[in-house]
Amino acid sequence: MVSRFANSHQIRISTAAAKDILEIYDYVVEFDSEANADRLIDKIKASINTLANFPKRGSMPSDLLDIGIRDYRQIFFKPYRIIYLVNEKFVTINAVLDGRRNLQTLLSRRLLRL
Repeated sequence: MVSRFANSHQIRISTAAAKDILEIYDYVVEFDSEANADRLIDKIKASINTLANFPKRGSMPSDLLDIGIRDYRQIFFKPYRIIYLVNEKFVTINAVLDGRRNLQTLLSRRLLRL
C-alpha cells in the first residue's frame, strides 16, 4: 500500500530560525516558567512538522508581497509567525518571529546582522 504522503518533504531549520526558537524559549523561561517554555516550543515544533506533509498550506506574507518578495510562505502559531521556503524535497524554516511585530523591520534587522 502506498502512503498518500509518500512525497513528503524533509524539514530543515536554518541557524537563524533555531536562534529565534532559542530566544523565544529563553524569554518564556525568564518571564514565565521552564515548563511553559517547554510546552510552547513543543507546540511550535509540532506546527513546523505539519509542513512535511502539507508544505504549501501556508499563505504568502503580505508584508513581503508588498515589497515584491513572493518566495516565502508562513504559518502561525499565535502570536508567532513561522516563515519558510518550499522546494521539491525540503521545507526550510527561515524564521520564527513574534507576529505582533512588523515583519519587514524584523527581517531588515536580521539582514543587517549578517
